[in-house]
Amino acid sequence: MERIPKAVYTPEFRAEAVALVFRDGLKASEAARRLAISKKTLDNWLMRSKAGKLADIGSNRSLVSEQEAEISRLRKELAETRMERDLLKKRPRTLRGSHCPVRGHETESTPLSGQSDGSSF
Repeated sequence: MERIPKAVYTPEFRAEAVALVFRDGLKASEAARRLAISKKTLDNWLMRSKAGKLADIGSNRSLVSEQEAEISRLRKELAETRMERDLLKKRPRTLRGSHCPVRGHETESTPLSGQSDGSSF
């Protein structure tokens, strides 16, 4: 199973989120709901802001090389292909000669009940 990638927020977004709580007086849970982020994430930003280290978030991230990006893309493509393959394996067989699970072993087509041959118009 692949990991869900971490969300990357801009420093401006983090500063505005913290300002909603400190400046505007919103509760952290309400601000997080409005911004569609986790309350825990906002709590971490508030704690860092109080310590004066909000700007340091994300500064230790390394850039992804072209090779790492290509490997990541290929892994994603492989996972999708495997999923499609597995779905096709589970798909019911509907080839000629197989029996429909709804109709069973009917060989003749029978009119639906209450229908006539169309001559009653």
